Amino acid sequence: MKKNVGKTDKIIRTVLAIAVICIAHFMVEESPWNYILYAFGTILILTSIFSYCPAYPLLGMDTCKTKE
Repeated sequence: MKKNVGKTDKIIRTVLAIAVICIAHFMVEESPWNYILYAFGTILILTSIFSYCPAYPLLGMDTCKTKE
């Protein structure tokens, strides 16, 4: 699996994931949106950890500057 997520992209994904998970956690009412936000935050964290976004090859994008 070729890395396609760069350092800046990883930082943005991590910060956004933390914000989304906090919003989901502190929502007043229990709703389906909580689970959707948890899933979205988890996906962002995982793509940041593994430096691979499955949507990028479909869109022809690559933010990683290093070549394997």
